[in-house]
Amino acid sequence: MFAVSFAHPKFLYLLLLLPLVVAWYIWRQKDSRGSLQLSSLAGFKPVGKSFRVVFRHTPFALRVLALGVAILVLARPQSSSTLQNVTSEGIDIVLALDISGSMLARDFEPDRLEAAKDIGIKFVSGRRTDRMGLVVFSGESFTLCPLTTDHVALINMFKDVKMGLLEDGTAIGSGLATAVSRLKDSDAISKVIILLTDGVNNMGEIAPITAAEIAKTFGIRVYTVGVGSRGMAPYPYQTPFGVRYQNVEVQIDEDVLKQIAESTGGQYFRATNNKTLEEVYLQIDQLERSKVEVTEYSRRQEEYRRYALIVLGLLLMEILLRTTIFRTIP
Repeated sequence: MFAVSFAHPKFLYLLLLLPLVVAWYIWRQKDSRGSLQLSSLAGFKPVGKSFRVVFRHTPFALRVLALGVAILVLARPQSSSTLQNVTSEGIDIVLALDISGSMLARDFEPDRLEAAKDIGIKFVSGRRTDRMGLVVFSGESFTLCPLTTDHVALINMFKDVKMGLLEDGTAIGSGLATAVSRLKDSDAISKVIILLTDGVNNMGEIAPITAAEIAKTFGIRVYTVGVGSRGMAPYPYQTPFGVRYQNVEVQIDEDVLKQIAESTGGQYFRATNNKTLEEVYLQIDQLERSKVEVTEYSRRQEEYRRYALIVLGLLLMEILLRTTIFRTIP
């Protein structure tokens, strides 16, 4: 990437003098008088204007142009070249989100699912150059949004996520396998899955560890996030008298989530409230950004010599024309 700058840009104000020079030249031409006076020019009308007369102002134009370029030389033009060395061609990220009934627990504000959606949307908004996708799972899994750079569409789909889209349950293996299928054909150097769940795998035809082995085969890194407070959490129940809350034991298969992360080169995180979940996403964001850092360096080069040669060439051309073709024309 190349750009031109000036070491002494204030000299460029001298370019404002050029219109004054042109105006002075025009005024002088109008004020000039011929040395031979005739009573009538009628006899000269059939005679057309010669080449030298038509282009008689060429030497002056060359001189003004040379003066303008000379001012650029005084401003000392410099070209700068910038090289960017990108260590990665980008990152493709798929978020696999658990939308089972237990995600309605109120140990997060307003509940686990809404907190995961809000913080996930912030994460998506901060990864403008990455392709991202969304997979949801409960008793089965479904690709809600394939990999895309249209983050606005992805965010809108995120907002529409709700419990009841799929059969209830927790099929961690199926959710992970579906996310892997969205990434396996990706050309990105870095392929990442962020799998968020609050339970234990109890449904699905694919075991979580098997899905992790498949991810590893395709070079996909998996970050797993266990969502839920430690101990008990209030869970809403619908009763004839309205919604009631009952404390339910939080059960997250952390051993399996850790195995998934370790076998694929990722990490396991535990989020116990909104703040820690946001911190988890920030950590993942930093871990993945470090893999696509851009190294830049700039190099400046003086360009005034080239412009000085142009000035010299213009002046030589002006002198040559003035002393040869236009020698007899004032």
